[in-house]
Amino acid sequence: MTCEARELHNKMLLVGVTGDCFTLHVMLRACLKEGNILEAEQHFLQAKARGVELDQEAYSIFVHLLCLKPNSGYALSLLREMRAAGWIPPEGTFTSVITACVKEGNVAEALRLKDDMVNCGKSMNLAVATSLMKGYCMQGNLRSALVLVNEISESGLVPNKVTYSVLIDGCCKNGNIEKAFEFYSEMKTKGIRSSVYSLNSILEGYLKCQSWQNAFTMFNDALESGLANVFTFNTLLSWLCKEGKMNEACNLWDEVIAKGISPNVVSYNNIILGHCRKDNINAACKVYKEMLDNGFTPNAVTFTILMDGYFKKGDIENAFSIFHRMKDANILPTDTTLGIIIKGLCKAGRSFEGRDLFNKFVSQGFVPTCMPYNTIIDGFIKEGNINLASNVYREMCEVGITPSTVTYTSLIDGFCKGNNIDLALKLLNDMKRKGLKMDIKAYGTLIDGFCKRRDMKSAHELLNELRGAGLSPNRFIYNSMITGFKNMNNVEEAIDLYKKMVNEGIPCDLKTYTSLIDGLLKSGRLLYASDIHTEMLSKGILPDDRAHTVLINGLCNKGQFENARKILEDMNGKNMIPSVLIYNTLIAGHFKEGNLQEAFRLHDEMLDRGLVPDNITYDILVNGKFKGDGNFSRDLTF
Repeated sequence: MTCEARELHNKMLLVGVTGDCFTLHVMLRACLKEGNILEAEQHFLQAKARGVELDQEAYSIFVHLLCLKPNSGYALSLLREMRAAGWIPPEGTFTSVITACVKEGNVAEALRLKDDMVNCGKSMNLAVATSLMKGYCMQGNLRSALVLVNEISESGLVPNKVTYSVLIDGCCKNGNIEKAFEFYSEMKTKGIRSSVYSLNSILEGYLKCQSWQNAFTMFNDALESGLANVFTFNTLLSWLCKEGKMNEACNLWDEVIAKGISPNVVSYNNIILGHCRKDNINAACKVYKEMLDNGFTPNAVTFTILMDGYFKKGDIENAFSIFHRMKDANILPTDTTLGIIIKGLCKAGRSFEGRDLFNKFVSQGFVPTCMPYNTIIDGFIKEGNINLASNVYREMCEVGITPSTVTYTSLIDGFCKGNNIDLALKLLNDMKRKGLKMDIKAYGTLIDGFCKRRDMKSAHELLNELRGAGLSPNRFIYNSMITGFKNMNNVEEAIDLYKKMVNEGIPCDLKTYTSLIDGLLKSGRLLYASDIHTEMLSKGILPDDRAHTVLINGLCNKGQFENARKILEDMNGKNMIPSVLIYNTLIAGHFKEGNLQEAFRLHDEMLDRGLVPDNITYDILVNGKFKGDGNFSRDLTF
């Protein structure tokens, strides 16, 4: 009858009866029962102000209340008042404050209080030990938590279900899944039934370290014992769907239903997402219909997943059909929903529509973040419209949205592609001024821009800056630098970078090898070029039309017509049709050598293969015009 007690207490104060410490005890206990901290604080402070002589019990009750919130700072100040008054707080009071400190992440203060508690002649109890273990695990200090386990065992304390749950969760989150399973098994040996929370922690740990066989064995055992629930099911289902194992996911679905576990909306969302990731939107829609038929109400996540699935297939009409269903169901779109829609439109080359829809959402009260702006900027840049991308950038700055590294990287990429590297550098300086760190993509974009301008000095300076920032160049950056030096006829620098690339364990790709072979052939190093070509083939990397052009052009320039012919034959053997450029290179080479018969034969071969000779072909054969060195791809860049 708390309400009646409170009413009587108020009447008592109105008639001038102030009450004593016992009155305060009663009212504080009423607040403790209801968890009413604000009212408790009012009673406590008013009693103090009225001159009521507060005792240790009044302090202890109020401290317990504060620890419910928790407000460990306030609780600690009251504990200090108690100690200053010469009182030794009860064990329960110490326990409450220690637990509150751990919950608020103040493990150091919790440990100090534990020592104070022991110095006051009170033994460390299991609740304190469990709280401290949790604090250690939160800090990532699993070793100290495990030391504490040994300490409590030596003192005669026996871990309970809560203690084991804390230890199992801590071990899993700190990557020691073997120790977590050891505690789990120890619980079973002692006859302590595990909580489903502990089970789910270990399952997540096993899946995280790709030990899926152990995870499924454990799940099957839990399913048979009745411990597994829908959250356990969703843990496994989510993993299977993310891994693309949809047959296994569907089998698991049937198995758990047979065992009496009913799926929930999260379960349906997981399997819909799995089908969408496998590009099977029809299967996803079938599950969505089944979800409706079984009486489940789709949420914002369901609709967003389906929209994303349609957008990835380029089916914008059906994506918007899902969006309209979402609106008809009075489900508000989330930031993710809006991001998916804008991304889908921008990816389809409809960035204008994406921008207009975004502005419409903002006018309706949607609070914009940096992400949709970045998507629209990137969309316009991919469509080659750097001016509109710049306008969106200015808009986001005007409304107070701070551009991120992604924003600047996209714009830098756009300016570099538009050969406006000065503006790209201006943005780079703006980034640095605002304290934003360049990411590897931003460095790569600028380095590639300098390489294409043949400004290898600036490109190399940026490469050194990148390393100084603690980043490592990736394959894109190495390829840009190798091609840049090759185009500057500095094949030695290109080779040096290639060697560094190999030493750093970065796999070379077709572009790497093509650039190196081109540079080596142009510099007359045929044997080295042959070695590089052999290395490329040994790694299973086959030349494309561009690489064949480089090989044939380089060999023809050095008079290696027989080897060039073998390259052509190799292409024929692989059912690859050589380009007009390749034929022009061979025709020019033979024409230069005076072998007109072979030059005209190659022309006829072109026609037989359905290739249409271009102006260069006829300039060679009809007018006798060709570059003095026969090199039609001298300036070929990649």
